[in-house]
Amino acid sequence: MPQFPERIALAPGLSISRLVCGLWQVADIEKDGRTIDPEQGADALQAYAKAGFDTFDMADHYGSAEIITGHLLRRYSAGSERPVAFTKWCPEPGPMTRDVVRRGVEERLVRLGVEKVDLLQFHWWTFEHPAWLDALHEMQAMKEEGLIGALGLTNFDAAHLGLALADGIEIASNQVSFSLIDRRAAGDLSALCQNKGVKLLAYGTLCGGFLSEKWLGKAEPETIPDWSRSKYKRFIDAAGGWAVYQGILAAAAEIARKHGVSVSNVASRWVLEHQAVAATIIGARLGENEHRDDNLKVFTFRLDEEDKTLLGNAFAASSPIPGDCGDEYRKPPFLTASGDLSHHLTAIPSVYTAAAVPGREDRMRVSSGSIWEPLAGYSRAVRVGERILVSGTTATHGSDRCVAPGDPGAQTTYILDKIAASIAALGGSMEDVVRTRIYLKDAAQWEPVSRAHGRFFSEILPANTLIQAGALIGDYEVEIEAEAVVTGK
Repeated sequence: MPQFPERIALAPGLSISRLVCGLWQVADIEKDGRTIDPEQGADALQAYAKAGFDTFDMADHYGSAEIITGHLLRRYSAGSERPVAFTKWCPEPGPMTRDVVRRGVEERLVRLGVEKVDLLQFHWWTFEHPAWLDALHEMQAMKEEGLIGALGLTNFDAAHLGLALADGIEIASNQVSFSLIDRRAAGDLSALCQNKGVKLLAYGTLCGGFLSEKWLGKAEPETIPDWSRSKYKRFIDAAGGWAVYQGILAAAAEIARKHGVSVSNVASRWVLEHQAVAATIIGARLGENEHRDDNLKVFTFRLDEEDKTLLGNAFAASSPIPGDCGDEYRKPPFLTASGDLSHHLTAIPSVYTAAAVPGREDRMRVSSGSIWEPLAGYSRAVRVGERILVSGTTATHGSDRCVAPGDPGAQTTYILDKIAASIAALGGSMEDVVRTRIYLKDAAQWEPVSRAHGRFFSEILPANTLIQAGALIGDYEVEIEAEAVVTGK
C-alpha cells in the first residue's frame, strides 16, 4: 500500500493531493455557537498533512475553518514546503465592484494569514444576475497582481464554465458534486473540462457517509442529525429513493469484496478514474473518524470492465439528478440540507425592476438601463395582461461590452440568462416561454446556439424560429427575442 496519496498538478506550480481534506464539517460542529480552538484544530490538520493529506478545502462560510487553517500555515517557515489551502468566496448576489471583490478576497487572505491564496474558488447563486462576470474579471486582475495563485469555480454548470472561459477568465478548476449517486459531472461538464484543460474537484463523493458498508441493507432513517447527511439523503431521494440507492451500494460492496477494499474506496475510485477529475474531497472531522489508512487503499486498485458493468446495471435503475451541476443551489428541487436556501441567503435580488406604464393598468415593463432604451424608445421587456414580450437581446454586459466575442454558444447562454431575469421581474419564469426567435450572424453557427438553447428549453419546448441576419454588429454573433404567457400569476 502506498505511504501517501497520489499527487497531481492542478495549475502551474500547484501540486495537490488527489484526496483533498474538506473542512465543511467545521460549520456543522460549530452550528450551535461553540468554536473549535484554532490551535487544537491545527494540530488535527497537521496530523493529516504529515500523513500526506496536505491539501485542505474550505470556504468563507465553513465556520472558523479558514482561521484554523491559518494557524496551521503559520507553523511553517517562509520558503518551506507547507500545506496547500483552497478556499471559496460565495458572496450574496449584488453589484460586484472592484472594492466589493477586493474586500472579499482580502478577508480570505487575512483569515488564512497568507499573502496569496493557493486556489480561490468562486460561487454564484443565480446566473440571472450578471455581476458574476464582473467578480471574475476583478479576481482575474487580483490573480495577475499576485494575490490569488489559481482561480477556480464551484458549482458551475458546463454552459457557464464555458461562458467564463470564452470571456477570457483563466479557470484552473471547478468544484462540483460527483458520486455514484450524482453522475451529472460525467457528461457535458467533463467533456468541456477535458477540451479546455480545466480540472474537476469532486465533493459529495461519499454522499455524507452513505456510501459505506454501515448502511448496506439498513432501513431508511427517519431522522438525520447532521447537515451533510441531510443534504445527501435528498440526493438519494432524487435519484430514485432508498431501494435504488441500496442497489448501487450493493454493487459497490460486491466490487469492494473482490478487490479487498472498502465501499468508500470503490466510490472514490469510480470518480477518480474520470479523466477530468483531479481530486476528490473527503471530510476531515478534526480528530474524529479519521480513516487515512483506509483512504490510501483507493490507490491500490483500478475498476475493471466487470466492475463497471456491475455499477452500470445498478445505475440503470436510478433517475438522473435533476438539471446540471450546481442547479441544486439555483432552482427547485433544492438539494441542500434545509431543502431551500434559507441557511445561505435571505433573498436573491432581481437585477431588473418592474415599473407600471402610466395610464395603462394592464401593462408593466422593465429596463436594463441601456442608454439606447430611452434614445431608441423601447423596453427590455413588457408585460401586457398574461403576455410577456422580451425585446431582441444580445450579449451586452453593462452598457457597452460584448461578452464572449466570437463565441455564439457562450453568447446564447448569457442572452438567455438576461431573458430569464427579464421575465422573472415581470412575474413569470422560463417555463412560461412559448416562443423564441433567434437571429444569427452566420448560419453555419446554428449548432452551438441550438445546443445552448436546448440546455434552457429541452423540457419546455417553446415554438422556435431560427433566422440568418447577416447584419449583426461587431462581435455580436446572435440575438434572441422571446414571448411568455403567464397564467394564474
